[in-house]
Amino acid sequence: MIQNPLEFFAKAARSSPQAAAANVEFAAGHKNMLQLIELRWIAVIGQITTIAAAILIFEIALPLVHMLQVLACLIAFNVASHMRWHERRPVSNGEMFMALLVDVASLTVLLYLSGGITNPFAFLYLLQVILSAVLLEVFWTWIIVLITTFCLAGLAMYAQPLALPFDHARGISSLYIQGLLVCFALDAALLVMFISRISDTLREKAAQLAALRQQAVEEEHIVRMGLLASGAAHELGTPLATVSVILGDWKRMPQFRSDPGLLEEIQEMQTQLQRCKSIVSGILLSAGEARGESAVRTTVRSFLDGLVATWRASRPVTGFQYNNRVREDVPVASDSALKQTIDNLLDNALEASPAWVGLDVVNDDGVLHIIVSDRGPGFAPAMLGQIGKPYQSTKAEPGHGLGLFLAVNVARKLGGAVTAVNRPDGGAQVTLTLPLSSIALDEEGAEREEQRNKEAN
Repeated sequence: MIQNPLEFFAKAARSSPQAAAANVEFAAGHKNMLQLIELRWIAVIGQITTIAAAILIFEIALPLVHMLQVLACLIAFNVASHMRWHERRPVSNGEMFMALLVDVASLTVLLYLSGGITNPFAFLYLLQVILSAVLLEVFWTWIIVLITTFCLAGLAMYAQPLALPFDHARGISSLYIQGLLVCFALDAALLVMFISRISDTLREKAAQLAALRQQAVEEEHIVRMGLLASGAAHELGTPLATVSVILGDWKRMPQFRSDPGLLEEIQEMQTQLQRCKSIVSGILLSAGEARGESAVRTTVRSFLDGLVATWRASRPVTGFQYNNRVREDVPVASDSALKQTIDNLLDNALEASPAWVGLDVVNDDGVLHIIVSDRGPGFAPAMLGQIGKPYQSTKAEPGHGLGLFLAVNVARKLGGAVTAVNRPDGGAQVTLTLPLSSIALDEEGAEREEQRNKEAN
């Protein structure tokens, strides 16, 4: 099954917003070219039907052999076009212009062989002009207008008129009037059909470009957050290190070592201090400043089990249900960005539902589904359409909503997605979907990762 070209190019365009926008433009042109090929097949069938009716029903003398030769050339061109443009590739404005020019040329030759401008189907030129106005840039559209005008003038000068009586007084009984009506109906039907499709393509392109612009704005926001986080990390590095040293000294002092309560509090302070360092590092990584030494070789199950154990040890969790249903424990490379993403989702659920948080993990057809559930108030209907937008939150305090925002962007960088729904029995459910291929390690990659870790140490 051939993939939708717009979907193909949208998935292929991941390198930069500029490249993504260019690929969306190419995809829309490709889809329009396929519709033009379909229109040409309809035109061929209609021309064959009209020629047969003119000869067999109305007994009009036409050069059948020459007209069939023109149609054979048009069919051959359309077959070649279908074979070429069926593949996913960009379509330039010049290539679209040449395709329309072939249609104008074939129509001109057929009209020359069948009465020229006296043929009521000469008004089919308007179809080519309108299509060019929709599909081409303005300059090329005016070129089509000039070409069709010269073609009509040439037909008036050199083509032999049809042997049809111009008995307009007969009204609808006039054969010429009937041909005009058929031509108008054909023009109108084809224009409604294909202009509607082309308009849908243009609207789809505009929507994708708007989404890309929104993505670019969000990524710019992430860069600014990364710069802010970098400055904060630089400023916090020294005091955090100083506090860590002081706590270590306190832990070795006799007056603290002899008091189990104080030792426990110092241990808790060290744990929270380490959590502060991890949060700052995770924000940096989520903002795109990934560090190579942060990646760790592990497996899916081990990574998730370790993450859950660490999270439960550092949070006041009373009810937590964890189901790890990963069937294939593949080697993966995990780093703080991915860990911080899942931690953010769990923290949000814990804040909304302190009494119970659920985490279900399952892999299906190479895709990892991480489902975080809670029994809180759930998302407001307006919030469900704004998941992943910065500063969109159900909480009253300003500045919230960044956890989901970072989670969405980390998932997007890994080729995944974050979705959210309200559970039927109350609460919310957020699903992080990741392709295992984006974090999986093959044997060669695992060896390289292990070597890098050894060198870093």
